[in-house]
Amino acid sequence: MDTSFKPTCRIVRPESTYDGKQGLSYFAGISAETVGSKAICMHLLTMPPGARAKAHLHEHHETAIYCLSGQAHTWYGDRLENHVILHAGELMYIPAGVPHLPANLSNAPCTALIARTDPNEQESVVLLPELDGLIEV
Repeated sequence: MDTSFKPTCRIVRPESTYDGKQGLSYFAGISAETVGSKAICMHLLTMPPGARAKAHLHEHHETAIYCLSGQAHTWYGDRLENHVILHAGELMYIPAGVPHLPANLSNAPCTALIARTDPNEQESVVLLPELDGLIEV
């Protein structure tokens, strides 16, 4: 009898959460842990008003973000010298290795769909505590 694994389609309901190294709580979605994905992960993130992540980078993978509702500020660059505001309906790309720090400075939640090119996305998160104090939120 052949007991080898055969890939199949899967439905994932984002009911459980996990706390990322970045200091935010994510709804578990598509990942190596949930469906056995090999090269992608996709999660849902809702940042409450006033939430902010720790400065970090994703050492070996790219990130694509689609803002579903609200808005998020993101500082990025070697010294977090660049700043953008992502609004509902907009997409953002973050290359591998780019330091960044997102925050929700509004009085409404911000919800985004996040896709990364690593199925174990927390493994290559590198915290950058030396940059945290550069941004006052």
